Amino acid sequence: MKPTKDNEPYFVGVDIGGTNVKVGIVDDSGQTLAFCQTKTDVDKGVEAGLQHIYQAIDTVLSDCQFRMDDIKAIGIAAPGTMDIPGGKFVDPPNLPTWKGFPIRQVISDHYSGKKTIFQNDANAAAYGEYWVGGAQEAHSLVFWTLGTGIGCGIIIDEMIIEGRHSHGSECGHSIIQMKNGRLCDSGQYGTLEAYAGGKSLVRRCQEELEAGRDSLLNVQLEAGTELTPLLIAQMAEQGDDLSNELIMDSAMYLGVGTTTLMHTIDPDMVLFGGAVTFGGKDSELGQRFMNRIREEVKHRAFRVPYENTIIDFADLGSDAGYIGAAGCARLASLKAETN
Repeated sequence: MKPTKDNEPYFVGVDIGGTNVKVGIVDDSGQTLAFCQTKTDVDKGVEAGLQHIYQAIDTVLSDCQFRMDDIKAIGIAAPGTMDIPGGKFVDPPNLPTWKGFPIRQVISDHYSGKKTIFQNDANAAAYGEYWVGGAQEAHSLVFWTLGTGIGCGIIIDEMIIEGRHSHGSECGHSIIQMKNGRLCDSGQYGTLEAYAGGKSLVRRCQEELEAGRDSLLNVQLEAGTELTPLLIAQMAEQGDDLSNELIMDSAMYLGVGTTTLMHTIDPDMVLFGGAVTFGGKDSELGQRFMNRIREEVKHRAFRVPYENTIIDFADLGSDAGYIGAAGCARLASLKAETN
């Protein structure tokens, strides 16, 4: 049944990842009316990816018995370096065939000039949490998204910190080690991502195992199991000392990065989301991970911000990206109406 007009206007949110694309229709209150997930098919090029996006958008429209005329605006969230004002990718590592592609204009043109906005995926997810997630009561938010790497979004009184060159809030690449720093995939040394990202967790684990550390992981690897953050988390839950040590070290590094941002932004709230949160608030390991972050912040931060800043897990999970993208489209529409 087609939704009533009570929660108009409606927005389409598109979250483009290196593997999957998530698309949803979201109403003015932030509720999802329809959702669809499809493949990105990066290896097949940008045109194949676009067709998947169009099909997913058409699917959610059909599920709501909507036409595109019922949609106020489209929001697109994507990873990698980009030109946000220009609406195009610059050089996205996870979407190499999309380099330089003017995605905002192309999708807008496909839907007969429908208002379309383009945003960094971490920024969009941060806005989703700020709008209808765990930071609804906050005026300012730092949002860490933990995955293969580390993304970050910063919201201050409805303003998304994009920066002059579309590289604002790239705090996963803040430097936490000056001498002999670990190499990040960005080519920098000593970044937070190089120490606390999911890929870094695996690398640090491999180094320890190669150095002869005893671990339950050795049995798993000998049996042909792939070394992943999930496997490390599973072994930590079984009491493996090395796995637990590595995860707590990641939390320590994140505490350092969080303290830096608290001393820069002085936010109401710092939230952690993404795939590498070790079960989050529903897991004993996730709770220990979070408590270790808080302990490090307490050790390093000024007393007043530490005592007054909420540090916790985010609420929206993997839905934050497309909900936030829709929210960014809503925000842009509201600003256009008031100008």
